[in-house]
Amino acid sequence: MGLLDILLGRTKPVAPDLDRLFALPSAAVTLEAAAGFTPTGQGAVCYATVEGAAFEQSHREVRALLDADTERDGPPVELRQDDYGYSWLVSHRAPDQLHALVNDLHAVNSQMEVNGFGPQLLCSLAGFRDRAGRRLALVYLYKRGTFYPFAPLPGGEAQRRDNALELQVRSALAGDLRIEQDLGRWFPVWGAPGL
Repeated sequence: MGLLDILLGRTKPVAPDLDRLFALPSAAVTLEAAAGFTPTGQGAVCYATVEGAAFEQSHREVRALLDADTERDGPPVELRQDDYGYSWLVSHRAPDQLHALVNDLHAVNSQMEVNGFGPQLLCSLAGFRDRAGRRLALVYLYKRGTFYPFAPLPGGEAQRRDNALELQVRSALAGDLRIEQDLGRWFPVWGAPGL
């Protein structure tokens, strides 16, 4: 960063560190002890869709890579579109296979990055539930290299979040994950597959 950048208030974007995803299994242990949430076995990677043959080829390579896992039980990796036009590559694993789910999320992000589509990556998430049925996602912001909790309130069409739970989870996981400090970047992922 040069002097002109400093004077004009420009900053360099944080380089993504996909290896931070591997902290999720240990954070899950802390999350269960602190708040009673356990993994659902579902996770997803969100990215902006790009038109073109190169992007389609990259997408096919990612799906083939993940579907080639002979230890995968349950449905194969699937592609979904949300109401906002973003693509979600969803992976399903057994709830006790969070480490395998994290490997899937890392593989998708890495393959997209290697194929030149890193700028299209937005976030990855892993889903959790507690005994009362409350849902929680730990969301990894690709461009920030940070995590944040997202806890939608159950029921109805109203899109509301459980802010108290999100702050409780932030405090509990501060030693396990690099938590996004700017609460304005804790974007809601309404209707996200894998949550």
